Amino acid sequence: MTELHNIPRSEYPRPQFVRGNWVNLNGTWDFAFDFGNSGEARGMNQPDCVYDQKIVVPFCPESKLSGIEYKDFMPSVWYKRTIDVTSEQLSGHVLLHFGAVDYECTVYMNGEACGKHEGGYSSFCFDITKLLKEGENVLTVHAVDEQRSGKQPHGKQCNNYYSAGCDYTRTTGIWQTVWLEFVPELYLQSVQVVTDYRNGCVTFTANVAESELPLTLKTAISYQGKAVACGETLLSQGNTTYSLHVEDAQLWDVGQPNLYDVTYELVCGGETVDTVTSYFGFRTVELKDHSIYLNGRPVYQRLVLDQGFYPDGIYTAPTDADLKKDIELSMALGFNGARLHQKVFEERFLFWADQLGYLVWGEQASWGLDITDYEGVWHFLPEWMEVVKRDFNHPAIVGWCPFNETWDMEHRRIDPRVLETVYHVTKAMDPTRPVIDTSGNFHAVTDIYDIHDYEQDVAVFRERYGAVTRETIFETFPDRQKYEGQPYFVSEYGGTWWAPGRSDGWGYGNAPHTEEELAARYEGLTRALMDNPDICALCYTQLYDVEQEQNGLYTYDRQPKFSEQTYERIRKANSAPAANEK
Repeated sequence: MTELHNIPRSEYPRPQFVRGNWVNLNGTWDFAFDFGNSGEARGMNQPDCVYDQKIVVPFCPESKLSGIEYKDFMPSVWYKRTIDVTSEQLSGHVLLHFGAVDYECTVYMNGEACGKHEGGYSSFCFDITKLLKEGENVLTVHAVDEQRSGKQPHGKQCNNYYSAGCDYTRTTGIWQTVWLEFVPELYLQSVQVVTDYRNGCVTFTANVAESELPLTLKTAISYQGKAVACGETLLSQGNTTYSLHVEDAQLWDVGQPNLYDVTYELVCGGETVDTVTSYFGFRTVELKDHSIYLNGRPVYQRLVLDQGFYPDGIYTAPTDADLKKDIELSMALGFNGARLHQKVFEERFLFWADQLGYLVWGEQASWGLDITDYEGVWHFLPEWMEVVKRDFNHPAIVGWCPFNETWDMEHRRIDPRVLETVYHVTKAMDPTRPVIDTSGNFHAVTDIYDIHDYEQDVAVFRERYGAVTRETIFETFPDRQKYEGQPYFVSEYGGTWWAPGRSDGWGYGNAPHTEEELAARYEGLTRALMDNPDICALCYTQLYDVEQEQNGLYTYDRQPKFSEQTYERIRKANSAPAANEK
């Protein structure tokens, strides 16, 4: 294992599939701008090319923590560093992992291309074994980020130089941990886990590379240090599915994160050749009786919008503790989960959600992508499939929402076939969770019918949502979408902003004049939704301010904005029983 002193974001980056033999590559790298995207022609991929700047990985060059803090558009950037490997490390396979690189990434080892990846939010890795030599090697990374092309999702990254409205500072290049993993010649590639709490059954689908040798997989499950189940399975090439039974299954639930530890041992010729540790939770999500059921009972989802931005790191949390803190701040106000909004959050955030019993919706950063014709599928679906595969095993994820507010572009209507295709592929990959095709609008095919409504007048809001029934709903775009009786979810509301003395603050509607008015508005809007048994969930905008957007419940640096009395009223409103839970 690598020495982790003075390495930023030094924690293990993939907590659901852990091996001990790895090296964290975060820290100081050489860095260069390439505004003409001509670097390859100029030999910037060659080991002897000299770059003129330094950057701290994994922080993007727009961020303060990177040491660069360049805020203008960067169509192309280059990174370089040396890595040392031993003959022992070269005895198996060496895998080079990237948490995320925005947007198109080409990797070179000792001047030779070893892989290319498209997509700014999904994790990926390359087997670089054949390009390495014992001793010092030169790793080069080239990132191209054409944000305004319409051919790449970019979420809340602003298309203009200055941040405005609900769009913020951009992220270019590497923004999550880079790391090496040393694995044997025969190794376990992945394991997908599905739990069934009613029958105490855990179903595993293990994947190994092609092998001429017979392989078996030992699986040992424990709970709070006590062994509860084990088994040994003969593996086929590719995927092998098998099940184990757990007596008296303890459920993963809101605020009750009962998790089971699991160890996988890959055995060849009677010898263990690879060992991986992981965890899972018994948790089932179902849609019944116009509600979202968790483990057989209706659970009202009291969610908050989380943008995943940080003042000094932009897309990247300064520390692992900062990821955990955001969840704790939310839960302290009575929320039981979050919409992870217009960004694929890193796995460490999902780890803490699993550990704390916090519900989350997985979403792609779909804004910026032109889906007015079917070509949008090509630029969206491959990366989204990587996201669903990576995060499938996290019990905290209770639903998928690939798109958000799919607006028309330049008087061209969105192509609903894009939404339909992505919905059906998501359901095929994961039939265990509900899928919302696009949060807010315009629905094509969806398991839950959700809308966004930033009405600030409590009386109007209460009349509107008090009238919602299973047959008749409030519809924001009746000419563009059709309600078909699904559970009903107000997935964005509130947005009440509070920025006394700040002239450039932005939020939805008219800002209240006093804290008393703000608290009363929060209580009124929230109770209007929770008091209706035919509304299954809500999501308040938002947890904290982001740059000019001042409608957070905390400041951008996660400090209190209000008096404790106001927070207590917010907490009480969120924590009250919802009508569909009674």
